[in-house]
Amino acid sequence: MKNLSLLIFLFGIGLLFPSCSSKPKEEKKPNIIFILADDMGYGDLKAFNPGSKIRTPHLDQLVKEGMIFTDAHTTSAVCTPSRYALLTGRYNWRSSLKKGVLTGESMALIPKERTTVASLLKSKGYQTAFVGKWHLGLDWALKVDSISQIGAGESVNYDLVDFSKPVQNGPNTLGFEYSYALPASLDMAPYVYVENGKVTQEPDRVTIDEGEYSWWRKGPTSPDFIHEEVTPNFFTRAIQYIENQSKEEEPFFLYLALPSPHTPILPSEAWQGKSGLLPYADFVLMIDDYIGQVNQALKAAGIEENTLVIFSSDNGCAPAAGFNKLVEMGHYPSAHFRGHKADIYEGGHRVPFIAKWPSKIKAGSSRNETISLIDFFATVAEIVDYSISDHEGEDSYSLLPLFNSENQPNGFREATVFHSVDGSFAIRKGDWKLILAKGSGGWSFPRPGDPAEADLPEVQLYNLAIDPGEAKNLEAEEKEKVLELKQTLIRYIQEGRSTPGIPQSNDSFEGEWKQVWFMNEE
Repeated sequence: MKNLSLLIFLFGIGLLFPSCSSKPKEEKKPNIIFILADDMGYGDLKAFNPGSKIRTPHLDQLVKEGMIFTDAHTTSAVCTPSRYALLTGRYNWRSSLKKGVLTGESMALIPKERTTVASLLKSKGYQTAFVGKWHLGLDWALKVDSISQIGAGESVNYDLVDFSKPVQNGPNTLGFEYSYALPASLDMAPYVYVENGKVTQEPDRVTIDEGEYSWWRKGPTSPDFIHEEVTPNFFTRAIQYIENQSKEEEPFFLYLALPSPHTPILPSEAWQGKSGLLPYADFVLMIDDYIGQVNQALKAAGIEENTLVIFSSDNGCAPAAGFNKLVEMGHYPSAHFRGHKADIYEGGHRVPFIAKWPSKIKAGSSRNETISLIDFFATVAEIVDYSISDHEGEDSYSLLPLFNSENQPNGFREATVFHSVDGSFAIRKGDWKLILAKGSGGWSFPRPGDPAEADLPEVQLYNLAIDPGEAKNLEAEEKEKVLELKQTLIRYIQEGRSTPGIPQSNDSFEGEWKQVWFMNEE
């Protein structure tokens, strides 16, 4: 009887104090989707530019359900470098690519030993997938001994590439378990799909388009590759992946890298003329509709609540979109900022950035800290409790505190670095931005080498708080600020990192790094 009474007493204690005998339930890791538009301007969305003339109801809905970052940037004003930084958490100029972009035949830029967002998440039990524009180089199987023997750019002899053999050092080597990739931009040959390291169908013809907005370069094309269908195809596959993975226990990471609205500008027939502007705006309308379909797929699968969706762009809107014509029509793709794609000015690298995560991020919220796509690496690392080593994500800061609406009394980061198409540098600290170039470093006036550059100062200093259009160069009046920012940039370059930690090395580079001329000044 005494034993029975003791059991009843102990059972009662367990009911009263269940926390004493049970462990807290482990929080389920979120699914993560990063959607990267190609050449979409900061001013194309009303959330960032109220005067935008492009209607984007589904992206507007994403804004209402998530958080926008009004001061978000890419590390570079062009494609390849921005994508490098996004995946590695490391400034693109630390790689062997010091200016410009890769092309369709270019060799892999990211060494297989380097940790990427995908390999990080894979190590934490995530299913990982890449769908879309890769543009980080692939090591093609060749019929000759050296890549230099096939030529470069538009003079490549693709007859010397063996499309029947596997491609090496692509997405699957860098942590993606599944990949369905366009090698480079949609206007760069070869025009083939590469699925899990193999070309889906070997090229059987050569295509070219010379339309004002629909143009693409001449090159070998696979029978299953139709330029007009590439963007819809990528969205369809992404949605299928979401639907399939929603039935699995493991969380997933999907990197959906769109080839649009970059040239060739190819809105589907249903969207042609719908914007009342140019084909570029029609293309944005089409993309917006597909974003709505992705969001609906998440809702239908019942996984929306614990899925982090980020939407951004790899750089600003391009001149090839009809930039100047759009401005004449009253639409400003860079909003009130100077420049566009390729430029060191804000229009080149300031981009829309929306994050939605219903279980964590407050709907309809906004942040004004200066952030970069490079911060994606550290963000996912903190989300999945991954400890970053000194040789990983050397320039990445976690956005998770911002997602959680935490105050940042000491600032989010010390400074942020930007790069133009010709490899010119800029560094931003607070409201101050120092440009280590005479002009745009890109495609707007004054372009590199333009006679108009000759008599301009070697550097440009702007206070973005009072001069967001970068119109008044203050370098002559603020010599100490110029020196301060220059010294910070030099330290970042020399130490191989901009985050706290043991100094690292930048990648080896053959040739003269002309764009760091400022490091040689006495």
